[in-house]
Amino acid sequence: MVKGVSRQVIVVRQPDTKLFEQAIFLVREEALGREGVTDQQILTEACQVADQYVRTRANGAKKPRRLRLQGLGWMLIGSGVTGLAWLLSFLVL
Repeated sequence: MVKGVSRQVIVVRQPDTKLFEQAIFLVREEALGREGVTDQQILTEACQVADQYVRTRANGAKKPRRLRLQGLGWMLIGSGVTGLAWLLSFLVL
């Protein structure tokens, strides 16, 4: 179902890429209303973001290590709570 929403988009096409045909960016509404922001600045930033994304992925960048440590922390907390509940149930009976 299509809703009546209108968005401004920037389409960046690079003819020399083998994997991607184009990158599509949704422009924030407040960016268009600001004074001093030109179309060229928006296009330049879109190209920089696309280039930065490709460079970080090409270098084998993975998920931030912080996210993996958070999962490990939650696992340890859950294990500790389970062990404590087991110990308390053993002592009560």
